[in-house]
Amino acid sequence: MRVLVLGAGLVGVSSAWYLRQAGHEVTVIDRQPGVALETSFANGGQISTSHAEPWANPGTPWKALQWLGQEDSPLLWRLRADPAQWAWGLRFLRECTPGRTRANLVAILRLALYSRALLKQLRPALGLQYDQQERGILHFYTDESEFEHAIPQAALMRQYGCERVVKTAAECLAIEPALAASTVPVVGGTYTAEDESGDARKFTQVLAEQAAVRGVTFRFDVSVATLVHEGGRVAGVRLTTGETLSADAYVVALGSDSPLLLKPLGIRIPVYPAKGYSATFPLDADSVAPTVSLTDDGHKIVFSRLGNRLRVAGTAEFTGYDMSLNEVRCEALVRRTAAIFPGLVSRDDVEFWAGLRPATPNNVPLIGRSRLSNLYLNTGHGTLGWTMACGTGKLLADLMTGKAPDIDATAYHHD
Repeated sequence: MRVLVLGAGLVGVSSAWYLRQAGHEVTVIDRQPGVALETSFANGGQISTSHAEPWANPGTPWKALQWLGQEDSPLLWRLRADPAQWAWGLRFLRECTPGRTRANLVAILRLALYSRALLKQLRPALGLQYDQQERGILHFYTDESEFEHAIPQAALMRQYGCERVVKTAAECLAIEPALAASTVPVVGGTYTAEDESGDARKFTQVLAEQAAVRGVTFRFDVSVATLVHEGGRVAGVRLTTGETLSADAYVVALGSDSPLLLKPLGIRIPVYPAKGYSATFPLDADSVAPTVSLTDDGHKIVFSRLGNRLRVAGTAEFTGYDMSLNEVRCEALVRRTAAIFPGLVSRDDVEFWAGLRPATPNNVPLIGRSRLSNLYLNTGHGTLGWTMACGTGKLLADLMTGKAPDIDATAYHHD
């Protein structure tokens, strides 16, 4: 069938790839002049199954209250006269019970492990190069209480197939010697050897090139005005130019913009933008920087070596669709990097970026058919879009083709 994919980020391009592999005629449209120029542009770079614990967990509400009003806090909730924000926040609180947290963790982890396995197959098959590192991910802790919390979480993940192994401080330094220079002592960590890192934008670009060779059509600088629907189906996509594109099926992979497009159809999805920040540090031959991808759990920051760059990313700011850079939050990334890797580079060389992550209250993405028979969703990945991209693309393609998925898709349906 003819499929129109809306959105050319990681998720949209991955969806297009697997739909084309399933034999469909695929066109991808995006408002930008190329692929991966918004949320997928400069993220943390981690394929991180070990990051499956959802934000909505029993400890978060108290921490969020403590962080209110702190401009450099890991999670910043800006109170707004926005009904969507308040509705999302209430659903978030509902997901913070121990039972819901565990169920959500299992759903996230199942999809993340599946996606990582697909990526490991896809990369050598296509010869993809995107500054990838297959050296695992080390979660390190500089606070004893944070480390103690991580130990049972790691044990729970191991029960469900993620080999997140607890490490002593000395073992952490052996895995990543660059941590020895930290001005804040590392007290312990957890290590997942099968996790990876790489440049999400480069991956999306090279996968899009391979998809185009195999017949996927890309149209850029094309903005969607509305979805035209009639009789319980989508009849076409009307562009801001007045042109209408038609297909047999449609995929909404527009990240945080997905709920805005769906709302006029009466389809309400619990996706709200969580603005994340990144700082990219150039490296030279003398730079003492990590080669293993790292997660600083206490500060909700990740560090990934991408060729001759160090990508530092993290935090979440709930401030609607505001894309402006908050200098205080940018400086917090630099300050923490300087504490962990003192003297890495000068402040003037850093490139800052912010992007809107499409977050669901439970961090479980929405994948599959909507209540309109030929309209499908692939959105709501939060901080794990890179981790889940291949898995969600393949899962969606199987569902649209009528093939039994490799994993249970029930948890990802938007209802």
